[in-house]
Order: sequence, then C-alpha cells, then structure tokens
Amino acid sequence: MTPSPPDPAALSSPSGPRPASGAMGRTERMVLAAVAALLALLLLWLRGGLHPEAPLERLARQSPDLAVALANGRPTLVEFYADWCEACRAMAPAMDRLEQQHRGELDVVLLNVENPRWQAEVERFEVNGIPQLELFDAAGQPVGRSIGARSATELASLTTALLQGEPLPQLPGVGATSRLPASVPAAVATQAGPRSHG
Repeated sequence: MTPSPPDPAALSSPSGPRPASGAMGRTERMVLAAVAALLALLLLWLRGGLHPEAPLERLARQSPDLAVALANGRPTLVEFYADWCEACRAMAPAMDRLEQQHRGELDVVLLNVENPRWQAEVERFEVNGIPQLELFDAAGQPVGRSIGARSATELASLTTALLQGEPLPQLPGVGATSRLPASVPAAVATQAGPRSHG
C-alpha cells in the first residue's frame, strides 16, 4: 500500500501556509534572545552595572588604616570625602591612577565624613568642606592641606612633592599646616561642619 500525498488544505491555515519544520521559529527565537541579551547588557552598562565598583568606592575599600599609613615610613595622602560629593567623584579616577602608580611608596587613605567611625578625624583635621586632602611626610608629620577639587596634574604635583620631600607646589587652596595653640578662639571653635552646606 502506498501512502497518499498530504492534503494541501491541511498544510494551510486561514492566515496562510505554515513553515515546514519549525526552523523559522527557532531562528526567530534565537534572534530575539540575542537582541534581549544585548539590550540587557546596554542597560547594565548605562546604569554602571558592568563596573560594579567605581574608583571612589574601590579606593575607599582598599585604603589602609590611617594609623598604619602614618607609621609605615611612606608619605600619606588622606582624602576626606562623601559618596554624594560630585567633586570627590570627579577626582577619583586621578586619585586611583596615583594610588596604582605609586603603590608601595605612597599611601592613599580615604575617610568618609558621613561615617561616624571617622568623626574624631573630621574634628581633628577641622574638615569643613570636601574634598579636603591632608598631606603627610614619610615620618607621618603633617606638611600641608588642600581644600577643593584638584585636577590630575595638581594631584600629580602634590604627590611628587610628597615623594621627594619637597615643599608643596603653590596652588590655590593648598597650604602648609601649623599647630593651633591649646586655646582656640571661639570663632574658630564654632566653625561649620562638612555636612552644613546644602
């Protein structure tokens, strides 16, 4: 007995003929899956998801303890920052490069002014604006302070001065530090804190 040919009416539907083996459906599904994957990657990239840790967060996480940094015989650059500080975030890539270039010869320490753990340091160094850099020589002695955002070039010149034990460069907002007398005038004692500006 020979099989009879398929009925042409059975192969078609009201919307037209169907694909012969479902290969077209498989190809469409693969294309849709690829497009969906690309869109998901694009969305993650736009939201920063492909870079789980921005330079500021990475520096803060890996920075040594301040007491250790000041006692290990290397110059130290301390940055007081906050997560919401745009100037701090803008400086972070240059700070990250400096830390990587001078690892083992310079300590970079980040202290978040929003973290209660660092409140004593915020008060000790009279932080009233951020970013604020405190600069220390290899003996752990304060040699200067920088207030405000710094360009990569300015950060490099500050770092070079620290590493070579030279005077700090003449930059606006950079100056040597000095010890205050035990009795501080009332005007200085009532200074605004780093979180006081809006």
